Amino acid sequence: MDDDLLAGTRTAYDAVAESYARMLPDTRYEAALDLAMVEHLLVRLGPGAQLLDAGCGTGRMLTHLTALDPTLRLSGVDLSPGMVAVARRAHPSIDLAVADLAALPHPDGELDGVMAWYSIIHTPPSALAPLLGELHRVLRPGGLLLLGYQAGTGHRVIDRPYGHDVELGAFLHHTPYVCDALLRAGFTVDTVLDRGAREQERHPQGFVLARRPYPAGRTGSAGQHALHHRLGVGAAHPVAEHPTPRRRRGGR
Repeated sequence: MDDDLLAGTRTAYDAVAESYARMLPDTRYEAALDLAMVEHLLVRLGPGAQLLDAGCGTGRMLTHLTALDPTLRLSGVDLSPGMVAVARRAHPSIDLAVADLAALPHPDGELDGVMAWYSIIHTPPSALAPLLGELHRVLRPGGLLLLGYQAGTGHRVIDRPYGHDVELGAFLHHTPYVCDALLRAGFTVDTVLDRGAREQERHPQGFVLARRPYPAGRTGSAGQHALHHRLGVGAAHPVAEHPTPRRRRGGR
């Protein structure tokens, strides 16, 4: 993402942070199928996984993740200091940091999982490569990445988001292009879901679960085999086979 776009996105979210938290306090606007993908990720990770909410905003998905599995070792990052400040009030025990998703404050191979829930929508498709490369870097071999985004092609400008006199640029992402970008970044693609727009939505929604594979010829130690098994690596689980979501929400 270029510097001007990065700065504009940060400034806009700083301005709307408090309003965003009031208007989007939870997952009420997600469809049940969307949240099934989140549960799908957690089932694959297993209890006690170290999971980063990449683009955590004001922390609404951290609340959801904690409710689904209190054993998760959660952390979060967001580009906007204003959004992170609100998230810290709601989640004082979770490690939260201000960071660009293309420059994360994590060592190589630290994380079991990363969830980037609608946090690539301000990144042009042509600029996905460094961001996905960074997410690949912080995942351990066998680790999982879940992306959620508005699906399609094109760029749009959101005028006066959340009632504030600012603009936000947003990009649609074509799922086949996302999958190709993931493969080029070193991931394998596990589960893909595209769904049509609901009545209250302007665009279809896309979700991809990807995995950082083990290096060729390396299958890991006995301890890594146990982690590998816990992550469910090596088997594709279509979302249609996923159990009915435990927490159903209204539509957005």
